[in-house]
Order: sequence, then C-alpha cells, then structure tokens
Amino acid sequence: MPYAIRRATSADVPALAALAEATFIDTFGPDGFDVGYPEADLSHFLAESYAPERVAMWLAEPTSQVLLAEDGAGRLAAYAHSGANTLPYDKAGPDDGELKRIYLRRDTQGTGLGRALLERALDWLGDRPVLIGVWSENLKAQRFYAHYGFERVAGYSFMVGQTADAEFILRRERPLPLIPAQPGP
Repeated sequence: MPYAIRRATSADVPALAALAEATFIDTFGPDGFDVGYPEADLSHFLAESYAPERVAMWLAEPTSQVLLAEDGAGRLAAYAHSGANTLPYDKAGPDDGELKRIYLRRDTQGTGLGRALLERALDWLGDRPVLIGVWSENLKAQRFYAHYGFERVAGYSFMVGQTADAEFILRRERPLPLIPAQPGP
C-alpha cells in the first residue's frame, strides 16, 4: 500500500496524539516488548507525553518537525518527530539534532515506511550530528539505526511514570557519504 509523507499541521493534533499513544502501547505493551509497566506508571506517562496539548507543543516548536505517513484512505500510519537535541549527553554540541520519536503502526512495519520517514527526518536535520534515544532491549531498532551510521555513545534512564528504562543514546556524527553506483557489465 502506498503511503504519503507530509509535515503535520495543527489540524492533525487529535489524530497524531491518538497515534502516538497507540503506537507506544503497541511497541512496549503486551503485544510488543511487554515491558510490564505498572498501570499507574503507564497511564501517567501517556497522559503527560501524548496529550493533545503536548503534541500541539511539538508542532509549535520552531526548531521541530513532525512528519506523518498516511495510507491511501487518509489514515495515519506512522510519524517521526525531530528537532534540537534534548538528550542528556554531555558531549552534544549546541547545534546537534535529535530524532525524538519514530513510531509506526504494527501493520506497517517491514514495509519500508520507517526507512522513508527516517531518511526524510535526517534530510531535514541536515549536515550536523544527530542523536537518538533507543530502549536498550530494542535490538532491531539499534541495528536499523546502525545502518545509518549511528553508534552508541552513552546511556541514561528514561522514565515511564516511576519506572526507569535503560536507554542508549546513539549518535551519528555526520551523514554517511553516498556511494556512487558502479557501472554495469
């Protein structure tokens, strides 16, 4: 199924907030990694992180971009949020970028949509170092980002309510050089 990728607008806030919450639950809930967050911690985190007011703040931030992917029926399938770095990495420069979130509905994983969103977000972030926070147990995501030149540089605790998740900070110093196509036989 083809997907259209576009920049989010304020009209997208309710649907984006719902998608952000649903994809977090899909990823870390019982049908995903099954992290086992206590209900109070998960509820607090979701209300704080993905409330429409919070999502509207993502869109209002002048150094931020949120990309949406829609299927042919106009249903949101995935999103990527990028902007200025806020990760706790003491060697980050003032101009470093961050891929803050990239989440896909489960039925779109493996379709190339994540790659397309990541590449668009990285293109927007430009020729500067970029950081990403990744759950320490998400080996698939770590391999995915390594393909784009990201390397583990630090760790920190990501709080979901009162639950501390071990996170890795991955950093890509600069975009990978393009490899010229080889002439055919």
